[in-house]
Amino acid sequence: MSQVPDHAPAYVSVENEFPEDLHRAMTGFIADHPQWDQYRLMQSALAEFLFQHGCQSRAVSSHYLDGLFRRDTTATKAQPSWG
Repeated sequence: MSQVPDHAPAYVSVENEFPEDLHRAMTGFIADHPQWDQYRLMQSALAEFLFQHGCQSRAVSSHYLDGLFRRDTTATKAQPSWG
């Protein structure tokens, strides 16, 4: 069984061509959500796809859950304090 590493994973550069409409949607999303960038978005999308299609790697599950539950630090700062 594979283990989730205790250190940062190695990164591999991937080149891909997107349909223009998907690229426009991605850049629009990133413009509206400054806490995201193209790398984080693609990592999250790939992890979600693999997880939802049966990949049982703990590392993939970890990336998937991180994408779901990572907080938006800009939204946290914008919320009023009730205390």
